[in-house]
Amino acid sequence: MRTWLERSLWDVVPRDHRETPQALRRRQLVTVAFVLIGAVVLGLSLRIDPGSRWFYPATFGLAAVWAVGAFASGPLHLGRIQRRETHVRPVLTPILIGLALSAVFVVGGLLVRTIDPLERQVSSILDFADQGSLPLLVVITAVNGVAEELFFRGAAYAAIPRRPVLWTTLAYFVATLASGNVMLSFAAILLGLIVGLQRRASGGILAPILTHCTWSLTMLFALPLLFG
Repeated sequence: MRTWLERSLWDVVPRDHRETPQALRRRQLVTVAFVLIGAVVLGLSLRIDPGSRWFYPATFGLAAVWAVGAFASGPLHLGRIQRRETHVRPVLTPILIGLALSAVFVVGGLLVRTIDPLERQVSSILDFADQGSLPLLVVITAVNGVAEELFFRGAAYAAIPRRPVLWTTLAYFVATLASGNVMLSFAAILLGLIVGLQRRASGGILAPILTHCTWSLTMLFALPLLFG
């Protein structure tokens, strides 16, 4: 178990993703511009009334902002992790980490629902699930998970030469603060740290994407059972 976690979250796989100073500067400028745009769009989308016909376009619009910003910033890499004597694309491991993280949040949810102010914060997010189409919500959740990781662990991570795990986690937290929801921002810190470590270890976005999507889709189904 310890070796498995170290290879997934800590041991850095060798890679050569160096960029010229000009390419790095361009990536940094593009990243800053799109993180500001994304924060505004996120804040607006989460302030839309549950059941509004504007919720879906706004949410897909947010995913488009992150994805366009990611690909506009420069090259992105899938990454690899070590398995025995070779390096492979991370698939099963990040899914298992996403499920483990979900279990932590479920336990936390049992505590949160006993604290009225925090319970109301979670319930305000779940209002969208209660009022929306479940198949569409599944698609939106997955698409936004992919887009956020493309941007924050793809473009933003590559744009930061020092302590990128720390700074991308903070950037993700600040962008999520635009929603005005304390619990959503708290989740962003924990999730951002885990996927940031995966990005550092693997050198790519595949592991963060799989963990993020596994976690967010599990929460989509688990939280209504806890707070219903």
